[in-house]
Amino acid sequence: MMEAIVFTLVGFGLMELSGWAIHKYLMHGPLWMIHKTHHQPSKFAFELNDLFSVLFGSIAIVLIIVGLKEFDYRFWMGVGISLYGFLYFILHDILIHRRIKWFQKPKSKFLKALFRAHQAHHRTNKKDDAVSFGLFLVPKEYYKEEEE
Repeated sequence: MMEAIVFTLVGFGLMELSGWAIHKYLMHGPLWMIHKTHHQPSKFAFELNDLFSVLFGSIAIVLIIVGLKEFDYRFWMGVGISLYGFLYFILHDILIHRRIKWFQKPKSKFLKALFRAHQAHHRTNKKDDAVSFGLFLVPKEYYKEEEE
């Protein structure tokens, strides 16, 4: 059981770290033509940028299927990646971008900081001027309450 928990957390953690690097160096680099659809207003439910979610989801599915027979580390890492993807969808797509209007603005300190960091990321629609590329690792400056 401990092995399952550890490898689920490893899969989740690797998604945050690799997601940060992929976002900063690939999505805001050579894959900008795909990712820029996320930085532009859209009237559609889906954007070309959603292909990245399909890619990461596919990796998770392959790991789960390959590790299913023995419930080994591959299975649990796939579960961790899937958990990350689920929480990403809830936090990023629903809470922050309101692609589905289920929740009000965040009230917890962490969710407010996450919201501010993502707003800072979207202050530009240019490839090179963005900041704050992770989702769960929020830089500490975004925890400061804005004066009202």
